[in-house]
Amino acid sequence: MRAKHLVVIVGPTAVGKTALTVQLAKLWRAPVLNADSRQVFKELAIGTAKPTPDEMEGVPHYFVNDRSITSPFSAGHFEQEGLLRLNELFKTYATVLVSGGSGLYIDALCYGFSEMPRVDIELRNTLKLRVESEGLGSLYSQLLQLDPDYAARIDPENQQRIVRALEVCLATGRPFSSFRTGAASQRNFKLHFIGLELPREELYQRINKRMDAMLAAGLFNEAKMNEKYKHLNALQTVGYSEIFGYLDGQYSKEEAIRLLKRNSRRYAKRQLTWFKKNKEIQWFSPNHLQAIMAYLKDRQVPENE
Repeated sequence: MRAKHLVVIVGPTAVGKTALTVQLAKLWRAPVLNADSRQVFKELAIGTAKPTPDEMEGVPHYFVNDRSITSPFSAGHFEQEGLLRLNELFKTYATVLVSGGSGLYIDALCYGFSEMPRVDIELRNTLKLRVESEGLGSLYSQLLQLDPDYAARIDPENQQRIVRALEVCLATGRPFSSFRTGAASQRNFKLHFIGLELPREELYQRINKRMDAMLAAGLFNEAKMNEKYKHLNALQTVGYSEIFGYLDGQYSKEEAIRLLKRNSRRYAKRQLTWFKKNKEIQWFSPNHLQAIMAYLKDRQVPENE
C-alpha cells in the first residue's frame, strides 16, 4: 500500500495560512482540512476570518461553514470526524493538507488525547458560584498556580476552559495538562509540520489591519445578530466577547475596538506559545513558498496525480 502523508500548516492568526495553504494545495493537487474551532459555523463569517470561495480558489476545503453554531463542536469532534474524512480522502489522495490555528484541534487530529477524568458536577457548580462572587480572575490566578503551562495557553477571559481545567486540578491533584501527555494515538499516515511566522511588529500590523477590515465589513452587526448565542463557547472568544461587553453597556465602542485589537494580538502570542512546544514543526516565513516546497520534496511528500 502507498504511504499516506498529512501536511499540517500552523501559525498565529493573520500570518497568512490560508493563502499559503491554497498555493500548496494547488501545486500538490491536494484537498484541505480546516483546523479552526469556529470557522465551521455558518453563522460566523466576519469575526472568524473564514476563507471565502474566492480565497479557496476552487480547492476542496472541509470543516468550513458546514454546521450551525447550535451544533456541539469540540477538539474531540474534530478528531473523530477528521479521521473519518481522512480515511475517505486517502483512498484517492496520497497527500492531504491540514491548515489552522487551533492548537488543541491540531493535536487531537495528529496525536489524540489521553483519557480525561469525569468530575463531580457539584465541584463545577461550586466553581461557577465562585466566578459570580470572586470574579473569573480569582479562578484564573489559582489555575496559574496549579497548572501554569495550560493557563499560559488559554484566554484569561474564557470561563469555560478555566473552570474545566481548575475542576480537574482540584478533583485529581494533578495539572489539567498532564492528561494531555499520554502516549500518542497511532495514526496510519506520516506527519509533516510547517509553521508560519513573521517578525512580531509585522504580525501585529497585519492583525490590526485585519481587524480594521473586519470592522468595515460589519463585525459589530454580526456579533449583534448572534448575541442570543453568546452563552455558547464558540462566541466566548476573541472577536465577539469584546463586542458583547459593549452591547451590554460595559464600555464604549472605541474601548471595544481597542480590546478587539489588543486581545487579538495576545491570542496570536498564545498560539505561538502552543505551537513552539511542538519540536516537529519546521518554521518558515509565509513568503518563502519555494523553501517550503523544497522542504516537502526533501521529505518525499508526493504530489497527487
